[in-house]
Amino acid sequence: MRIAGYRTLTAVQDWGRPIGDANGVYTGGVVRVPIVVVETDEGITGVGLGPHVEIETVFDAIEGEDPRGVTALYDRMLRRTFKAGHAGAVFGTIGALDTALWDIKAQAAGEPLWRLLGGRDRRVPAYASGLDIALGDDELVALYQVYADRGLRAAKLKGGLDVDRDRHRLTLVRDVLTEAGHGARPSLMLDVNETWTRKQAVRHVTELERTLDLTWIEEPVRRWDADGHAAVGRGVRASVATGENLTGLEQHRPLIAAGAVDIVQTAGGWGITHFLRVAAFAHAHDLPVSPIGTSPIGLLHAATSVPNHLVSELQDLVPPLGVSFGHHVEDGAFVLGDRPGLGIRLDEAAIAASGHRLPDSRSGGSHIRPERAGHRLHPDGAHPGPVDAALNV
Repeated sequence: MRIAGYRTLTAVQDWGRPIGDANGVYTGGVVRVPIVVVETDEGITGVGLGPHVEIETVFDAIEGEDPRGVTALYDRMLRRTFKAGHAGAVFGTIGALDTALWDIKAQAAGEPLWRLLGGRDRRVPAYASGLDIALGDDELVALYQVYADRGLRAAKLKGGLDVDRDRHRLTLVRDVLTEAGHGARPSLMLDVNETWTRKQAVRHVTELERTLDLTWIEEPVRRWDADGHAAVGRGVRASVATGENLTGLEQHRPLIAAGAVDIVQTAGGWGITHFLRVAAFAHAHDLPVSPIGTSPIGLLHAATSVPNHLVSELQDLVPPLGVSFGHHVEDGAFVLGDRPGLGIRLDEAAIAASGHRLPDSRSGGSHIRPERAGHRLHPDGAHPGPVDAALNV
């Protein structure tokens, strides 16, 4: 079997409501979902969800190769981008191709990927994550009631701009999940997407912890700030979760070495081989790992095979238009299916027909960091007047 070619698609994820975080909001609730399809000379095709930036260059590293040698091919793709670097969207392209190759490998073996990777239990514990910063109280409660009806008893909210609002919203969701769990205490997490300085983080979380028990605080400071994450960890009771934006195993090393992370995260778009390596590295330090992403399908399969998986992020319950997954959600977990490979099926005609709904790539959203993020005296930006960044401590 040889890798013969690829094609790229862009599907539409329609959330039906505004979504976003402390950095910005997609007001229309419609986002792009890039997809890579890898073809073989034996007719088996693999699917990877992720970018296709500079894919011509990256694909050159694997064209004509046997896709079943996926781990070695992952390293070939890294070497192909050595000079320019494999960070950012290019790392996502490598991850998408890597995921597609794992899909092919499992299909060729006639097994679902979770089984091929050595998983025993097809159930992957999940937490609810609604990208919910733009929602009002009634909308927030209604959303997390939907998650609660699927058995989820853990939730991660977006916040970081106003401590009183964060407390109020976390309390609303806590009450929804507590009632659904017949009084059992739920797990609550807050994700601020790198919007604070270390002092802001400690002050904000400490205030929340006067009345709430947070399981973790996610990305409290910039992704590379090992000292800052460690300082936050020492200053609050909650665990510190980070790692979703780290592109490469080597970027996790300084945070783990500094004792700066309690929950090691990896993004669904970075690929399966990356996740497996990060999980092994974290396990060597007695740390749990948690996949994140809109559709972290490949990592759900991989999570069944690692000893330190904690919980995986569940965002939208509805897949992108023209995409179907071979799993379902019940009793607070993803339940993986028996289709060979990842279990992803594409309706390429439906994907093409929805192309007119793709948002303008220049439109606003959470992918754009605000100009003064982390350099405002008042984090919510609601107070007029000049701000001295030196006072932001």
